[in-house]
Amino acid sequence: MRFGPWYPLDRATDLAPGAEGMLQLRLAEGLVDYPRGKSAMVLYAHAPDVRAAAVVLAARYGGRELVCRHLIEIEGATDLAAFCAKLRGEFVRRFGTPPVYET
Repeated sequence: MRFGPWYPLDRATDLAPGAEGMLQLRLAEGLVDYPRGKSAMVLYAHAPDVRAAAVVLAARYGGRELVCRHLIEIEGATDLAAFCAKLRGEFVRRFGTPPVYET
């Protein structure tokens, strides 16, 4: 599994794939205070259409300086929903709460 480079969320219409996948959002600058530390990460999301999900997120969180990236290499029969849940779980264990934004 490998994520591509970060890009501004408002460019997702042009850059995100119109296919099932996973995306991440983080602050372009700065950190969020979580109970057990700080992180720029604010969302992990699985979506049947990554581009459509990113467009919805851009509308919901417009005006905030957010960057996005999506999976570009996916191992064959990976359950992407389970993979996303695993990453979110690891985030919760490390920082004490889920990321601040939801899909």
